[in-house]
Amino acid sequence: MQLAELVAPSHTAFVISEMQRGIVGDLAGPVLQELVTAVRERNAVDRLRTLAEGAREHGVPVVHATIQYRRNRVGIRINTPLMAITLKDPDFMAVGSAEAEILPELGPEPGDIVHDRKHGMSAFAGTDLDMILRSLDVRTLVIGGVSLNEAIIGMAIEAVNLGYSVAVVRDASVGLPQQFAEDMLRHAFSLLGALPTVDDVLEAWAKAPADPTSGGSR
Repeated sequence: MQLAELVAPSHTAFVISEMQRGIVGDLAGPVLQELVTAVRERNAVDRLRTLAEGAREHGVPVVHATIQYRRNRVGIRINTPLMAITLKDPDFMAVGSAEAEILPELGPEPGDIVHDRKHGMSAFAGTDLDMILRSLDVRTLVIGGVSLNEAIIGMAIEAVNLGYSVAVVRDASVGLPQQFAEDMLRHAFSLLGALPTVDDVLEAWAKAPADPTSGGSR
């Protein structure tokens, strides 16, 4: 299938994974500084912003997949080393906190969908994301953000299990260390779907303009 057909605006959503102030922004703690640096060095924020602007222009829904924990931590089971480290701070990524805010460079803009989860490691875990996407007649997810190590690989696999096609934007998705991220793209994500660049997706959308009546929300 050609990329223009795979990511046609009529059936595609752009999902930005966990680009939040407390994860990759100004409020990220010491444990996450390596990821903050990688995002900056990869120019990921600017690339995601460019792709989000293109999505809105072509009527493609922009979905911000975020994590926000209940302040009393109800619903969380600390069952991974990553959660054990990050949740040492009892206020980390609390609902409504500044840490949980989306990077201001990325929005949210009017018409964007902010989809929070309160537990688990990826956007579909115990959430209504699948229902939201199906209500928009979405069949393909264009995915970018952080991180290839956990959230994005989890989202991509769950999306495929649910019947979606996926396209992980390789120059707007970050993992650690860089060589491992490249290996993940080459040996794991390439078996799940397409690996376009930001420019590839924008060019594909330009070839298949969205229905002008959609307004980005179908």
